[in-house]
Amino acid sequence: MTDNPLDYDYEPERNRSSNAHFAEIAQARFGRRAFLKGGLGAAVTGMFASTGIAHALKAETGAGPSLGFSPVPVSNSDTFIVPEGYEAKAIYRWGDAITGSMPEFSPANTGAEQGEQAGMHHDGMHFFPIEGDDPWQGSSSDGLLVVNHEYIEARFLHAGVLAGRAVSGWEGPDHGETRDPDHCLKELNAHGVSVARIRDDGQGNWSVVADPRNRRITGLTHMEIAGPARGSDLMKTLYSPQGHATRGTLSNCAHGVTPWNTYMAAEENWSGYFVNTDETHPREHERYGVRRDSSRHSWHLAEGGADEYVRFDASTRADTAQGDYRNEPNTFGWMCEIDPFDPDAAPVKRTTLGRFAHEGVVFAPVADGERVVCYSGDDSRFEYIYKFVSDGAFERGVTRGDILDDGRLYVARFNEDGTGDWLALVHGENGLIEENGFADQADVLVNTRLAADHVGATKMDRPEWGAVDPETRAVYFTLTNNTNRTEDQTDAANPREQNAFGSIIRWTEDGGDQTAETFAWDLFVLAGPSDDSRDLNGEALDDDSIFSSPDGLWFDADRRLWIQTDISESVMNTGLHAPFGNNAMLAANPETGEIRRFLTGPMGQEITGVVTTPDQRTIFVNVQHPGATTTPEDFAAGNYSSHWPDGGDAIPRSATVAIRRTDGGVIGA
Repeated sequence: MTDNPLDYDYEPERNRSSNAHFAEIAQARFGRRAFLKGGLGAAVTGMFASTGIAHALKAETGAGPSLGFSPVPVSNSDTFIVPEGYEAKAIYRWGDAITGSMPEFSPANTGAEQGEQAGMHHDGMHFFPIEGDDPWQGSSSDGLLVVNHEYIEARFLHAGVLAGRAVSGWEGPDHGETRDPDHCLKELNAHGVSVARIRDDGQGNWSVVADPRNRRITGLTHMEIAGPARGSDLMKTLYSPQGHATRGTLSNCAHGVTPWNTYMAAEENWSGYFVNTDETHPREHERYGVRRDSSRHSWHLAEGGADEYVRFDASTRADTAQGDYRNEPNTFGWMCEIDPFDPDAAPVKRTTLGRFAHEGVVFAPVADGERVVCYSGDDSRFEYIYKFVSDGAFERGVTRGDILDDGRLYVARFNEDGTGDWLALVHGENGLIEENGFADQADVLVNTRLAADHVGATKMDRPEWGAVDPETRAVYFTLTNNTNRTEDQTDAANPREQNAFGSIIRWTEDGGDQTAETFAWDLFVLAGPSDDSRDLNGEALDDDSIFSSPDGLWFDADRRLWIQTDISESVMNTGLHAPFGNNAMLAANPETGEIRRFLTGPMGQEITGVVTTPDQRTIFVNVQHPGATTTPEDFAAGNYSSHWPDGGDAIPRSATVAIRRTDGGVIGA
C-alpha cells in the first residue's frame, strides 16, 4: 500500500498508536530464529499442550477431510489450470447483461448500460439456492449468484475511448479540470454488487437467466443506515439531513452470509474515493486516510456539478453538515446487508459492526437460543481483528438483520503466551468516555480505529478473510503481508520483518463459547518459498504447496480449508514472484496441516471468492483483474498481458468460473 491515489489498494498507513505489534508478540513467544528455522512444530506442540487447543481443533473423525486430487504445478501461463479430472468454464464476465435492456458487452458501453451489466473486478461472492430457505441446502443447479465488484481500472473500462493511448491502470480518459459525467456514471456503475440468477443445463454449462430479482447495486444506490450511528450528527449530510441514509457502496471486497440467509458486502479501501481540501481534517477523515490533494477518480469534478458526484468532495462548504458533504466519508467503511431475494429492499449499512477497511465478515455457526457472533478484519497494514456479539438470541425463521443493530463490538489483543483477549469497544468501558474524546456509542463506531487504538489492540499484518471451522468452531484469518514491518515491530503473531509472504493465524474461544472474551491462538502456516516457510508440523512447504500472500479463505461442508492468494501486481514484477507463479487456490486439511495447490489463474490476476453448490459438485471462484500487469505502452498497442477469458486479442475481463469434476464427484475429495 502506498500514498499513490492511482494504486487500487490505496489505503495509506494511518495507525500511529503505540499499541503492540503482533510480530513483537510472536517473536517473544517462539523466538524469531528458532521460529523461522524449523522450530514451529515444537513451538506449536508446546503451545497445544499448554492451552489445550489441540483437542479443540480435532473433529471426531480425527483425520480431517481428504484432499483427493493431484496438485497442479506453479504456472506462469495465461490460462486457468485445474487438476486432472476437472473442468473449468468462465460463466459470468464483467459486462455480461443481467437486467433492463440487457445490453451486449462492448468497451464503448455507456454509463447507463454498465448499470445493467456485471460490474468490474469480481471479488467476494455466494451462491444462494433458488428456494431461498437456507444458504447450504436446496438446488445445486439453480440459484442467485451474488458477486462483489471491488474496484475498476479506468483504462480497461474506457478502452473504447483510450485506444492507442499509453495509460496506467488508474488513469482515465478525461482527468483534467472537469470530467465527463457519463464516464463518472460508468465508473460508479461498475462498482458495487450483482445479483444474478444462474442455471446449469445439467452438463456444467451455467448461464444467466432473466429474473425479476436480478439487479445491480452500485455506487449510486440508496442505502439505509442502521444501528447506533443512525441519526448521529457525524452521519448527517445534504443528502440525508437526518443521518438516516446515504448513496452507494464502494470498494466491496469480501463478503459474509448471515444465518438468516442474506448477503453482507464489505467496504474496504473506500477512503481514496474522497478528497477534503480543508487545512485541518476531522479525525473521522485523518485516521482513515482521506486525502487533501486528490482522489481516486475525481468524481467531484464531473462537469455540471451534479450532486451525486460533488459529494465526493468532503470539504467544508456550508455552516452545517446538512449543507455540504463533510460527513459523506463517514457513511462508508461499513458492512452492508443485502437481501438477494427482495429486489425492492434497500441495502442496509449495519453500523454496530464498526467502521474501517472491512475485508469481509464471517459468521460462526449458531443454533436457536444462541447469540450471533461474527468476525471481521481491517485490511490495512498494522490494523486489527474485530468480533461482534449480538445482544439478542438467534431464532431460525424469525431472526432478521436488525439483530445486528444491538450488541457488543470487540477488538483482539494477542498475548505472548498464546492467549488472547477481546477488548470491548463500548462507550463507557475501557476508557471510551467523553473525557477521552468519545461522546457516545455512535462516536465509538464512526471512529472504530481510534477506539481500538485506545484500548490497546494488537497491530496485525493486513488481516483479510476469515473462516470458521464448521465442526470445531476454530477461527482462521489470513494475514496477507506487510513489507513495512521492521525487526523491532515483530511479535509472536506477526513474527517476520519485511513480511512479503504472509501467514494464517487461528484461535479457539475459551470453553468453546464463541461469545467468550478470551481465546487461545497459534499459527496455522507461514507462507513463502520452500526455504522460508513452515506448515503446521514445522516442515517447509514443497513444490505442491508453496504459496504467498494468502487472502481468500473458506471452509467447505467437509472442512476443507480453501486458501486463495493475492500477490500484488507490484510484487509480480519483482524476483519475489518467481517461485509462486500466477495467483492460485489451494486446499488444506486443518488437522494434519497438509496443503495442495488446486488451481492457478491467468496472467496479472487475483484468485478470490469461493463457494460450492450445496451438493459440492460445483465450486465457483472469481478471477479478478486479469491483465493488470499490462504496461502503459503495451496497452496503447493493444498488447495486454492477458486475454483471458475470451482469448485471441480480446480485452481481459474479470469473471466467475464454475469448476466441476468430470465424473460428477465432490470437489476436492
